[in-house]
Amino acid sequence: MTEAILISILVTVVGAATPILLAGLGELVVEKSGVLNLGVEGMMLVGAVTGFAVTTMTGVTFVGIVAAACAAAGASMIFGYLTLTLTANQVATGLALTIFGIGLSSLMGAGFVGQTVERIGPLFPPALAEHEHLRILFGYDPVVYFSFAMTLVVAWFLRRTRAGLILRAVGENDVSAHSIGYSVISVRYMAVAFGGAMAGIGGCYYSLVLTPMWAERLTAGRGWIALALVVFSAWRPMRLLAGAYLFGVVMTLELHAKAAGFEYVPPEFLAAMPYLATIVVLALISLRKSVGSQAPACLGQPFKPST
Repeated sequence: MTEAILISILVTVVGAATPILLAGLGELVVEKSGVLNLGVEGMMLVGAVTGFAVTTMTGVTFVGIVAAACAAAGASMIFGYLTLTLTANQVATGLALTIFGIGLSSLMGAGFVGQTVERIGPLFPPALAEHEHLRILFGYDPVVYFSFAMTLVVAWFLRRTRAGLILRAVGENDVSAHSIGYSVISVRYMAVAFGGAMAGIGGCYYSLVLTPMWAERLTAGRGWIALALVVFSAWRPMRLLAGAYLFGVVMTLELHAKAAGFEYVPPEFLAAMPYLATIVVLALISLRKSVGSQAPACLGQPFKPST
């Protein structure tokens, strides 16, 4: 394997890992507040089609990304209203949100199928981005660096800020947090909105960067991988970063196996590897009782204030 091929593989892995890292960070914050939102896949699709549509109509990629975040956050508010205000079952509502997102994205994107947009270019000047070795550090689009920054911001927020402490307190013991004057519902609404926005940005990364076009179910189930990564990381942002890139390697196996002429394993099996790895990881985690104890104590439980 030549050095150029290795660098190309590393760049591809970064691209594959970025959207699930963004969606995973958003879901991590949501679950830290005590809410389980299984609608990540649906929110990613809403973000993907909105980002593509707005970018196509305005010609401004940044506007498309912001619109994607807002649209997915809006979809998450539907989930928030049903589960936080009406105390609907979070698992069932999250699954319904995924189905809703799949249908809505198909409807919204019907007029954009087959169209393309200009791919987001590298953040740094071409002299750095095109250099064979510097490409590893400077050859990525702005969303990649945003994902790195948000990993650090989320880790800092949860561990070093008063607001992060309040959010974790709400997730660990909502009754106690309410008793000392914190609005549990408001905190959870903000967490759900943040999770939706991050999922939307992760979704539009597919339609604006990885495959700068729109097609139905473009995210191909990556939202479920993001959900599994949150558990895999034991609700820790830096572990989530490592897990996202581990899955990024798995997701690019099929592509690079074909490029290398590796024909001993069926391509269909390699394409299924990310999902098989997700099942294996969750099965192994279920055997470790210590991982379950690290989950927020109130995860998935509705909160009904007594006063």
